[in-house]
Amino acid sequence: MAHNPDIPDAFDVYTVVILRRPADAPELPEADLDALQARHLSYRAELRRRGVLVANGPFDRQSDEAYRGMSVFACDPAEAARLSDEDPSVIAGRLAYDVMEWWVAADSLAFPHASAPVGDRRAMPDE
Repeated sequence: MAHNPDIPDAFDVYTVVILRRPADAPELPEADLDALQARHLSYRAELRRRGVLVANGPFDRQSDEAYRGMSVFACDPAEAARLSDEDPSVIAGRLAYDVMEWWVAADSLAFPHASAPVGDRRAMPDE
């Protein structure tokens, strides 16, 4: 198969978690929502301190208001799912998540605050 110059020779593959509000999220009083959000942010900060969460933040002006935020993890998808299951907002049913691998052209992104390499370098599989 001839090499297509529009397709990179190598990719950096990252584990991404997309947080979303499920349709059946429980309604909570404002004070409870504030306390839950504080626990959620504290949990995410702890994951960042541990070096397993390298980038994350909320979405704004998204086409679907159910999507709440995105995180890049420095671990495999199974571990990212396990860690996401322990998020207080996920436990409370206010957030759900999707885990996926995100393939970007090698050296497209940098995580200067990461304490270890993030993602895996891979070649596009032959089809």
